[in-house]
Amino acid sequence: MGEDRQRVTSGVIAVVVTYQSASTIDECLRRLREAECVSTIRVVDNNSTDGTMAIVQRHAAADRRVRFIANPDNPGFGVACNQGVAAAGAEDGDWVAMINPDLMLEPGTLAGMLALAREVYGSAGDSVPPRVLLGADLVDEDGVRDPAARRRDPDFGGMLFALLGGGNTATAMAIAPDDSQPLQPVQAVSGALMLMPRALYEELGGFDEGYRLHAEDLDLCRRARLAGAVIAVANPARVMHVRGVSSRSRPVFVEWNKHRGLGRYFRRFEAPTRSLPVRLAVYAMIWARFPIAVARAIGRARG
Repeated sequence: MGEDRQRVTSGVIAVVVTYQSASTIDECLRRLREAECVSTIRVVDNNSTDGTMAIVQRHAAADRRVRFIANPDNPGFGVACNQGVAAAGAEDGDWVAMINPDLMLEPGTLAGMLALAREVYGSAGDSVPPRVLLGADLVDEDGVRDPAARRRDPDFGGMLFALLGGGNTATAMAIAPDDSQPLQPVQAVSGALMLMPRALYEELGGFDEGYRLHAEDLDLCRRARLAGAVIAVANPARVMHVRGVSSRSRPVFVEWNKHRGLGRYFRRFEAPTRSLPVRLAVYAMIWARFPIAVARAIGRARG
């Protein structure tokens, strides 16, 4: 990529949080650097030890839009996202995009999502970005759609009973794709790719840093909706997501924080309207599920 490419700034601040991401971050950053509308790329590394930072530094040396923060520990996904947005200058862009290090963008993906947002939810001649939080149509390496791309708010009774019966939260919460809608309204999108106006992100205070990982995307989507924003999936924006690369090496840690995050979400949004017996039953189901989830995660990691 030459100097001319680096001078093109269309207003998207891309934030990538890495942890043990050496197997995917090179391709992820290569694609981000080629993407239209990306004005700056902020990589926040949570103390990787697998060579991730050497790859990030190589990209930073080649492209001045790439800057990085190397945390001395792992403060969590939400903390790192907030660091990345805060590190971007006011002139860097009006939009922020949270990009997982195992997400493989096509060159026109973000530009297409911005165009759809302005077409469907913007006002003619209005320079203020519409109040939207967009996700994409996520697919795996085989082109299978990810049910976590389109979600409803957690139904703790149905979701947790499904888990105990051998199901999974993504299936229990999934909303079917509707390709007749270029922007399909949903209650929540996946944190693997979230695109929203920077002003909205800052109005919400960014991610809730009380989550370590998992459920912080559900929390942000719900708070955005409560603030009057539209949550939608850009169905034409199909993006490959190589899921769970860093999580496979630490299944117990991941499952602990996943269940802790569900408990925090329930406590924040649902518990105040539920009776004490219902609250106790939900917390009991969450933590009864934990050892089952750990055993399955370890099995998947070994497989």
